[in-house]
Amino acid sequence: MDLDTIDHAIDQFIATTPLNAAAEIGLSAIYAKPLIGIAHADDELFEVLKDEIAVGPQHLSPCEWLPGAKAVVSYFLPFSQAVRQANREGDMPAVEWLYARIEGEMVNVALRKYLVKMFETEGYQAVAPGLDDRHAVVSRKSNWSERHVAYVAGLGTFSLSRSFITKAGAAGRLGSIIVTAPIMATVRSYQAYDEYCTKCGVCMKRCPVRAIDESGKNNETCAKFLDHTAARFSPRYGCGKCQTGVPCEASVPISH
Repeated sequence: MDLDTIDHAIDQFIATTPLNAAAEIGLSAIYAKPLIGIAHADDELFEVLKDEIAVGPQHLSPCEWLPGAKAVVSYFLPFSQAVRQANREGDMPAVEWLYARIEGEMVNVALRKYLVKMFETEGYQAVAPGLDDRHAVVSRKSNWSERHVAYVAGLGTFSLSRSFITKAGAAGRLGSIIVTAPIMATVRSYQAYDEYCTKCGVCMKRCPVRAIDESGKNNETCAKFLDHTAARFSPRYGCGKCQTGVPCEASVPISH
């Protein structure tokens, strides 16, 4: 199994699955072309993630999830232009964004399952931590952070708003699986955890509840607003204003 084969499989899944649409609101595509990154299961950065200043000691390493793990396949599913453009307007999340957040995660779940089955068919073991019974989030800290895993896999770096900036921007969803297949790791083209962020401050102005300042994001303030959207737009929720209408919406800011 090599990078090109996996990349093609993910591309085809997103391009052909009927889940990647919301016909009832006229949305023909939730996601655009995905990005993929590979990390070695024994990359030393996975141990660094156990530090309190990263994720914390609860964060499990690939081999703790899957003994014999050789690689981690991480991917970014960029939201389509239609989703991003709709969410640039107003203080409340656009209906397209709400569908992308909820129905879009259904696509992500299906993709994880598809990839696990693909590797198992080839004779390897595979685990998707995001779907595993052991996956847990306590006090907003996960034992498998998709953003931090994507950083290790070379997909991008963090922003002032704590979003994750990839070469296809910050507006989208992340996912990953751990496999026993030996796959060559992709190169990390950055050194600092926030290298792609220019600190331009546009996300601070975009946040409806001013949860972002020069020091980062206040998670509690952000969470309260998300709870408000959940009550108002049930069964969906979301915001994404700090990921749209900003220089890093669909690419790495030009200065990088």
